[in-house]
Amino acid sequence: MQGAPIDLARLGAGFADPVGAAQRTFRCCLEALSRPGTLITLDENVNVPPPLAAAAGALALALLDQDTALWLSPALAATGGYLRFHTGCQVVEHPGAADFAIVSELDQVPALRAFRQGNDEFPEHSSTLILQSGGLDTARGWTLSGPGIDGARALHVSGLDARFVTEWQLNQAQFPAGVDIVFASGNQLCGLPRSTRISN
Repeated sequence: MQGAPIDLARLGAGFADPVGAAQRTFRCCLEALSRPGTLITLDENVNVPPPLAAAAGALALALLDQDTALWLSPALAATGGYLRFHTGCQVVEHPGAADFAIVSELDQVPALRAFRQGNDEFPEHSSTLILQSGGLDTARGWTLSGPGIDGARALHVSGLDARFVTEWQLNQAQFPAGVDIVFASGNQLCGLPRSTRISN
C-alpha cells in the first residue's frame, strides 16, 4: 500500500542529527532487548508527529528502511507519510505482512499470532512490535525471567491486561520463533524479546 501523497510542508524534521542519533538509538534498542525489563532512556532531539511517542518515533527512524514493511495501528495511520518519507519503508495493510508494527493504543494490539512468527530455521523472519504505553514501571507488575535477567525482574506496562500475558506465554513457548516487543513510553523504552518468560 503506497498510502496518501506526502505533504512535505507539514512533515517533522525527524532526528536533529540523523546519522549519529539513528546509531545511538539502534544501540539503545539492542541494549533494551538484551536486558529485558530494563528501562532505557533515549536522549535524542527528535521531531515526530503525534500520537507517536518520542521513543517510538526514534525507534522507527533508526530501524526502518526501504527494505522493511510497516504496519500501523489505526490511530497512527496519519503518521504513515512521515515514516515513509524519512525511512523509505512500505506501509502495509495487514499485520501478517509486517516486519515492524507500531501500536499507539494498547487496546488496539492485534493477537500476537496475527504477526509474522518466523520458524525454527528462520527465526529472524518474524515481526518486531513497538507498543506505546502510558507508563512503564519496574517496581511492580509481572515477573520476568530468562536470558539477560539475573534471577527475576518486575515490569508493569500501563494499558495491558491478563490477555496479553496469556498470549505472550504462547509466543514465548514457540522460541526461537515468535515476535519480539519493544515498549515505548515518552522517551523511555523497554525490551521484551521472545526468550523472556512472564508470570503474574
